[in-house]
Amino acid sequence: MPKMKTHRGAAKRFKVTGSGKIIKNNAYKRHLLESKSPKRKRGLRKDAVVSAGDTRRVKRMLGLM
Repeated sequence: MPKMKTHRGAAKRFKVTGSGKIIKNNAYKRHLLESKSPKRKRGLRKDAVVSAGDTRRVKRMLGLM
């Protein structure tokens, strides 16, 4: 059986930390920004850890499982 290919879309969107956590960028920061508070927009700049429910699926797409 051939090797599994990495899902290229997932590879561009997720990073793996040294401890094995998966990091993603936040959504909702592209448009309609006037109606969002500065505090909310500041929070969206930071990277976020992928939820526990999605971690297994993302790891499979990245070829880590």
